[in-house]
Amino acid sequence: MKKFVLFLSLVAFSTTTLISQGYTIGDKAEDFRLKNVDGTMVSMADYPDAKGFVIIFSCNHCPFVVATEDRMIDLHNKYAPKGYPVIAINPNDPEVQPQDSFEKMIIRAIEKNFPFAYLFDEGQKVYPKFGATHTPHVFLLNKSGDDLIVEYIGAIDDNTRDASQVEEHYLANAIDALLAGEKPAVTETRAIGCTIKVKK
Repeated sequence: MKKFVLFLSLVAFSTTTLISQGYTIGDKAEDFRLKNVDGTMVSMADYPDAKGFVIIFSCNHCPFVVATEDRMIDLHNKYAPKGYPVIAINPNDPEVQPQDSFEKMIIRAIEKNFPFAYLFDEGQKVYPKFGATHTPHVFLLNKSGDDLIVEYIGAIDDNTRDASQVEEHYLANAIDALLAGEKPAVTETRAIGCTIKVKK
């Protein structure tokens, strides 16, 4: 019985460890190099004038993402000229969710006329480093010297489903704070969306 209890404790610890992996506020984010829908390879180093980045783990099929796509476009159009471009990354395995294939990413980007890079996390190597669990899931990065520091993690705002009902613009408020030389008042919120699709 003691061995069984010990086994359960180890399983619980391992599960907690796996869940808690990924960036936390104040961590330094690593760069990545992923394929964009235009066929080019994109990394954050390709934006030398950026003050930071809005990294949004996104996809094609999730209704929560579909409900926020226009907000993602608006955020990029507003903040990219101020130094904080949006970079969307699809972390889903297309064998698990065929709607999230690279070919269908291209179609969706054309349909919505995305003004930002829409990258494919082939092999699902990037999203675990960030600790993303859902689509959409936001990570706001801010340049500090040569480093990119995680300043906000979570949702775009307080109503993923309905933009007309939004009362708290978490992400926009966080970017505005950084532009003012301040730290965001809210640094973490819960990402509401579809779970990332991983091959079993």
